[in-house]
Amino acid sequence: MQELGAAGVPFAVATVIRTQGSTPQVVGAKLVVTAAESERPFGTLGGGCVEADAIVAARNVLAGQAAVVQEHQLTEELAWNTGLVCGGTMWILAEHGSGPAWPPAVDGIAALEASAAAAGGGPPVAFVSAFRRDGRAFGFDGRVLVLAGGRMLGTLGSTSRDERARDAAIEQMRHGTARLVALDAANDLLVEPVTSRPQLVICGGGHVSRALARQARLLDFDVVVFEDRPEFADPDRFDGGLVIGGELTANIASFAYAPLSYLVVATRGHKLDADCVTAAVATSVPYIGLLGSRRKTILIADMLREQGVGEARIATIHAPVGLDLGGRTPAEIALSVMAEITQLRHQGSGRPLRNR
Repeated sequence: MQELGAAGVPFAVATVIRTQGSTPQVVGAKLVVTAAESERPFGTLGGGCVEADAIVAARNVLAGQAAVVQEHQLTEELAWNTGLVCGGTMWILAEHGSGPAWPPAVDGIAALEASAAAAGGGPPVAFVSAFRRDGRAFGFDGRVLVLAGGRMLGTLGSTSRDERARDAAIEQMRHGTARLVALDAANDLLVEPVTSRPQLVICGGGHVSRALARQARLLDFDVVVFEDRPEFADPDRFDGGLVIGGELTANIASFAYAPLSYLVVATRGHKLDADCVTAAVATSVPYIGLLGSRRKTILIADMLREQGVGEARIATIHAPVGLDLGGRTPAEIALSVMAEITQLRHQGSGRPLRNR
C-alpha cells in the first residue's frame, strides 16, 4: 500500500471487518486492488465468488463510488457450488486507499509510512476503525492510527471514543493480530495492529529446541537460538535460523527483542534453566516459556520471589510451557509449545472446534 501510494498508483482495499460462523478468512484479512484488471490483487479474502465480489466492489470504489460494507452469506447452496464450504457470514469493507477515511499526517508522521516502518521491525502501530451497527448492516464511522506510545493520528469524534480506541490498540499490539471489539450496543471497533513478524527466541540447542525451531519456521516466525556449546551451535541444525553462541544468560540480557517476541528456555540443566529465567525476567520480553516439570517451575518461581521479582512479572512465565496434548517426543513437545503461543497470539479458546 505504501509503495503504490508513493508511486501515485490509485488503489482500493477490501477488509474483512466481521465474521459469523465458519468462514474462509478471519477478521482483518485484506485484499489490495488497483484499477488494472490485468494486475493480480495483493492478499486474499479466501477465494471464490466472495473474493470476486470484493474485487468488483473495490474497483467500483476506484471508479468513484462511495466506500461500502457488503454482507456475504456463505449459504449451503453457495458454499457447495463455489467450494467455500463454510456456512458462515463475512462482512467486507471496500474503500479507497487514500482520502479522508485514512488518518491525516501529524508532525510529519503519515499512517502508511509509520505502518510500513512497523512491519519492517520498528515500533508497532494499530489502526482502529469504528463501525455503526444496525441489525445486520454496518456503516464505516471513522479511523485513527495509534502509535506505540499511545499517540493518536486522527479522532473518532469524542474523547471517550478516542480513549477506548487507544486502550484497545495498545492491548492488541501485544498480540499482533486483528480483533473486533464492541464499543457499545450499536458500535464496534476493528483493531488492526501492524508489527514485524513474530520472533521465537530459544535458549538452548538440544533436540526439543531443534524441533521448536522447525515448527516455528513453519508458522512464519523468525527464529533465534542461543547455544553455548559449539557442537550444538550449528545453524544447519536449525534450518537456517540465527544461532548465537556464547554464555546464555549474557545473550538473554543483551539481546534486542522484537516487539512480538517469545522466549522459551530449554537448556540442559535445572540450575542453568533457573539462571536463564532470572536473566529473562529482567528484560522486556513479554513471554517467557520454561520447559520442565511442575516441581521445577514452582521452585524457580519461589526463587524469583525471594529475589524480589513481582507477581505480575512471574505471571508472564509460562511453566511448564505448552498445552496438554499428551505427547512426549521432541516434535510433540514442540507442537505443544507452539500451540500455546499461537493460542495466546490469536486469543483462541483452545477448545476443540467441534465444541465451539
